[in-house]
Amino acid sequence: MQRDLTWHGGRNVRDLGGLPTTEGATTIPNRVARSARRELLTEQGWRDAAAWGLRSIVDLRIEAETGSREGDPAARAPEHVTITLAPTEDQQNSEFVETCFPILDSPEYWAHNVRILPDLVRTTLEAIAHAEPGILFHCSAGRDRTGLISTLLLANAGVTVDAIVTDYALGVRAMAGAGANGAATHDRQATWTDAETDAFLAEVTPHVVAFADDIDGVLDRLEIGLATRAALRELLTE
Repeated sequence: MQRDLTWHGGRNVRDLGGLPTTEGATTIPNRVARSARRELLTEQGWRDAAAWGLRSIVDLRIEAETGSREGDPAARAPEHVTITLAPTEDQQNSEFVETCFPILDSPEYWAHNVRILPDLVRTTLEAIAHAEPGILFHCSAGRDRTGLISTLLLANAGVTVDAIVTDYALGVRAMAGAGANGAATHDRQATWTDAETDAFLAEVTPHVVAFADDIDGVLDRLEIGLATRAALRELLTE
């Protein structure tokens, strides 16, 4: 299946369906997608999203990052789409700022995010579990916070670690060298070359692997209940 979704104006838009699991199955398409900020979608882009089956949006950003910016299209989400703000970060939390801000564009920060702000990450996952399928979750670039949540969802669904690593890398490559993405913090990757991106991925891939391999431990630390784990798994599997 074609995992890259061509929603007009959208960036880094990808279906989480079609990925192999350790049980020999594949995740189900048209249930959950990930992307960069939704404000980039044009009217046609929202029609494209509706044709895919979009019903719910879970926004991983802090409130200050939301809303249109200069140069954004004037389009808005259709009324039938439910939007839930469920940030994974608290950029006023001093420990989070001190520990994570230097590495926010690396999956190295994911484990710290879980440790420092477990309530926020748990609330995000619960919002996705309770959303009507046809779910889009996104942050600004669709790479870091989105990469964290995507890795949790895919690992919980039994997707192979190799496929999870590939999905993370696609998110990085889609935005590297693409200019500013509207995040609240500076993005050094906005001007990267292909060579710089390759070197970064080689360096940080072990963090993605370790995080995905420890999925049960991560969900335990987040105090994610069995019912929520099952609901999240059923979004992507039979």
